[in-house]
Amino acid sequence: MVGLLTLTPGLDTALILRTAGLGHRRRAWGVVLGIQCGTLIWGVLTSLGVTALLTASHLAYEVLRWAGAAYLMWMGGRLLWTSWHRSADEHVKADRTEAGNGPRADDTLLGGWRQGIATNLLNPKMGAFYVAMLPQFIPAGASHLAAGVLLTGVHILLAVLWSCTLIAFARVLRGRLQRPSVRRCLDRVTGAAIAVFGLRLAFGE
Repeated sequence: MVGLLTLTPGLDTALILRTAGLGHRRRAWGVVLGIQCGTLIWGVLTSLGVTALLTASHLAYEVLRWAGAAYLMWMGGRLLWTSWHRSADEHVKADRTEAGNGPRADDTLLGGWRQGIATNLLNPKMGAFYVAMLPQFIPAGASHLAAGVLLTGVHILLAVLWSCTLIAFARVLRGRLQRPSVRRCLDRVTGAAIAVFGLRLAFGE
């Protein structure tokens, strides 16, 4: 189940590909680490029964859903705004900076981690998935916390392996993806995808 979930293209895939494709290696791994920290938190909370309160409380679910939708639409909108208002010269300067001719302010592990964990934890559907699926695979009589964390670890392991594949693929195409015109197109596609995820989260069932 988690293998299929991991391989299904989604927000995590878009974030990792975009970040790694632009040459932000440390930030890309930070995104991966943040996403998986979020997954671990969802697994622990589900094992403790905390996330069941989230799905049972309509108000709590709605607050988290709208907060997550607002965050995603802000992040997607910022990418779209930057791609339309950033000149080609600015992209060239950014590319030179990322190539090693200047400081790489955006390429930080902590910055990627913050983005990854915020994206994961502000997605209530992640919690709903764990509430619906995780208890079914915990053996009778086993410790819910220990078994839940172990099963979550399997999910994290598969996700990290898939992330390694995505980062390696993005690095192969790095030369093309860092061209100013391609970079603007990539930012627009990624920004639009993230904004759509936010809209679906806000207005989807």
